[in-house]
Amino acid sequence: MLSLCSQRSAPLCSPACSSRRQSACRAGVRASRPQQHALTTPAAPLAFVSTVLPARRSVPTTVARAAAHSDPVVAAAGDAPKEQSGLAKTLGLGFLFALWYAFNIQFNIYNKQVLKAFPHPITITAFQFLVGSVLACCMWLFRLHNKPEGSFKDNAVSISPLAAVHTLGNMLTNISLGSVAVSFTHTIKALEPMFSVLLSAMFLNDKPSLPVLLVLLPIIGGVVLASTSELSFTWKGFLSAMGSNVTFQSRNVLSKKFMTKGKGSQDNINLFSLITIVSFFILAPVALLTDGLVFTPAAMAAAGILDTQLVMKRALLSAICFHAYQQVSYMILQRVSPVTHSIGNSVKRVVVIASSILVFRNPVTSQNLIGTAIALAGVFAYSQVKRVAPKEAPKAA
Repeated sequence: MLSLCSQRSAPLCSPACSSRRQSACRAGVRASRPQQHALTTPAAPLAFVSTVLPARRSVPTTVARAAAHSDPVVAAAGDAPKEQSGLAKTLGLGFLFALWYAFNIQFNIYNKQVLKAFPHPITITAFQFLVGSVLACCMWLFRLHNKPEGSFKDNAVSISPLAAVHTLGNMLTNISLGSVAVSFTHTIKALEPMFSVLLSAMFLNDKPSLPVLLVLLPIIGGVVLASTSELSFTWKGFLSAMGSNVTFQSRNVLSKKFMTKGKGSQDNINLFSLITIVSFFILAPVALLTDGLVFTPAAMAAAGILDTQLVMKRALLSAICFHAYQQVSYMILQRVSPVTHSIGNSVKRVVVIASSILVFRNPVTSQNLIGTAIALAGVFAYSQVKRVAPKEAPKAA
């Protein structure tokens, strides 16, 4: 079109007219190619570009989306990362549960072996707190976990009630483990829900519902049935296990009553580590006063212990497993609900009882097995009732 104006119209027009027509022709050329000008000119308006580009891509985009919905292979490819992420979380959680059970089983086995050869449960408990304190300090030193907020003095003062009952509960548990079979101690400790209900009602004004009270009956009945047929029964072991139930549930009540006020709160791992350190400072003087310096190779050899190195090695392993299973327990609690954690704890107790019977070959009667099974089934039912209870509360309101 430009050549037509310049060649044919030039002889018929004046120079001014010719120049005006040539300008008009150039404008026509530019108007006939708006898309090229818009895409090549840096200052082209974005609104104009957006009116051109979607027109070319709308059909392929629509087809691709339709194909993604109609083709299961394409749709599955889009969901694959989410499924892999969910599978990884599930496998990781299962691995933590396996570690929790394994550390707990090893702790009970090593602990029982040490207490049979070295019958000083207070000293052993203090040693376990010492090893746990060293592990906690190493965790903070090598920055494997964030350090606690605030000063140690302030934290020690604030958690001293928790540390006191924590110390007493672990000491009583070790006294029971040293006196009776591991399976019997853990059968008695299945009564923890009963003490939790009683203490919560007394100090937190948390009245239990009728279903909660009903599921406590098989727990109590199963423990009574197992206790009357326990061949290793001693009052020392029985009362120590019952005392540990009271102290541990008191710790939980104190935690709800005093430690949830929002200021200077610690995460679960740091809280447990601080409690372990304070518990060592509480129990170490008591162990020295009651037992003296008995946890030395010379003192153990004088007491008639032949393989002192083996006893000290197992004591160290039991202390490491004790701290490890507690830490893993808190790691699980950060990933699941308290009810799921409680159910896992019930299953863990079954695994510990079964493994201890297999390892130590404790003689058990059919009545003892039935009583233990009834008590543990009651604990599982208690967890289920506690899971359903919050959902029923809004309906009643």
